[in-house]
Amino acid sequence: MADVLLVAAATLAVVVFSLLWYQQKKKTLSDFYTIPGPPTLPFLGNAHQLSTDAKKFYTQLLEYSAEWANTGIFKILLGNKPIIAVYRAEYIEVLLNSSKHMDKSDEYRFLHPWLGTGLLTSTGDKWKIRRKMLTPTFHFKILHDFIGVFNDQSNVMVKKLQKVADKGPFDVFPYITLCALDIICETAMGRHVNAQGNSDSDYVRAINKITVLILLRMRRPWYWPNILFNLLGPGREHDKCLKTLHSFTSKVIIERSDEFRQKRSEETTMEEIMKSRGDDDTIYLEKGKRLAFLDMLLCASADGHHLSFEDIREEVDTFMFEGHDTTAAAITWCTHLIGEHPHVQDKLHEEMDSIFGDSDRPATMKDLKDMKYLECTIKEALRLYPSVPFFGRSVTEDVTIGNQYKLKKGTTAVIVPVALHLDERYFPDPNKFDPHRFMPQNSTRHPFSYVPFSAGPRNCIGQRFALMEEKVMISSILRNFHIIATQKREDLSPVGELILRPEFGVDIKLKNRK
Repeated sequence: MADVLLVAAATLAVVVFSLLWYQQKKKTLSDFYTIPGPPTLPFLGNAHQLSTDAKKFYTQLLEYSAEWANTGIFKILLGNKPIIAVYRAEYIEVLLNSSKHMDKSDEYRFLHPWLGTGLLTSTGDKWKIRRKMLTPTFHFKILHDFIGVFNDQSNVMVKKLQKVADKGPFDVFPYITLCALDIICETAMGRHVNAQGNSDSDYVRAINKITVLILLRMRRPWYWPNILFNLLGPGREHDKCLKTLHSFTSKVIIERSDEFRQKRSEETTMEEIMKSRGDDDTIYLEKGKRLAFLDMLLCASADGHHLSFEDIREEVDTFMFEGHDTTAAAITWCTHLIGEHPHVQDKLHEEMDSIFGDSDRPATMKDLKDMKYLECTIKEALRLYPSVPFFGRSVTEDVTIGNQYKLKKGTTAVIVPVALHLDERYFPDPNKFDPHRFMPQNSTRHPFSYVPFSAGPRNCIGQRFALMEEKVMISSILRNFHIIATQKREDLSPVGELILRPEFGVDIKLKNRK
């Protein structure tokens, strides 16, 4: 009897303590509770409601966004961690256009073993110094070096696609992904991995696998502690991939550094390199004259930025991560949308024919500038399928948004482009695919209503690179094929993780134009 009374007393004490803690927490977060959102439970918050499955979680996010579409904001409490989702341009501007709320949210820490604290994950002074140092590496003259790589690898992709053209439906996503991987390896490190010819290489397998494992860990809280990730989760497999990736990158950096020292007397500064590139928009550099992102880092280090071996490796690895899946997904969604809308494809074919005629010559920078309708098409595809469907920022000091919602320091703000881009105030009939929205005469809208590459001081440094790559790859497909979508948009299965990718691929048919 005494034991029963003891257990009852202990249970009552826990319940009373929990209720008091919950009331105190609600008082502390009183402003947070003025934000609409699903009801919370003591201790758990909303953790019990959120799916650990990536696809289901993405669906939940869209459902919550639709439920509170009129407010453009909703709250979620994970345990005692306050999180807000924001998808109204006016609110997003306050967060993204500030020089204060520039730190990435805590969840990005799971990228640190691979990427260290490079440009994507770094904060404070380190980020500012790196951003200033790396900005010249994406100067339009430097991008001349990359256009040759885009063309060469796109030609390899076209030859692969010709083998499945004029036949039945096939999944185009792997073809695009392997081409994007070849491009990023050559532009980042100046090395050929031949992913399109050998997708079973250790490096290709490792880079594909590690992104899956990182995203799996992010959405499963019980894998967050290192000891549980290693004991219960795929921690050993993650570390094996990491060893393969870092070994490959380190080997390339050592080899490239030796080559750089030998050629140091020829071009030693970024300024000299840009002068050597000239201003000719039709320039097409041969393989032996092209530079890689790694070369730019070595030049920057020689110019007095004092980059260590680890500094260089984390920036190269960051470029590999940010520039691979994002462009592959964007091109895949765009390809489907073009195939689903013949009138759009007809205009694109007209544009390609007006630029190239019957020629098989590679695209130049001038050609890319002339692809105005293709650029509108790519932007509209990114509106409906932003490569990064949501991204997090840490609120570093108390701030009020919308003149009514007060966010405390330490709150995680999740920007949701996939919901923001459906705001009818800026995009009437928002679910319609209409590239004309981005024609110059139609482009007057709130500057933060469209943020596929983020916005403000911490926007994507490689967005011009990405747009160039997408233009070359898609134009290469259009110059050779008619695209026929074999799925409806509602039948596609987008999965929103760090990247918005198709769960089961995207099926199309191709017809040779020549």
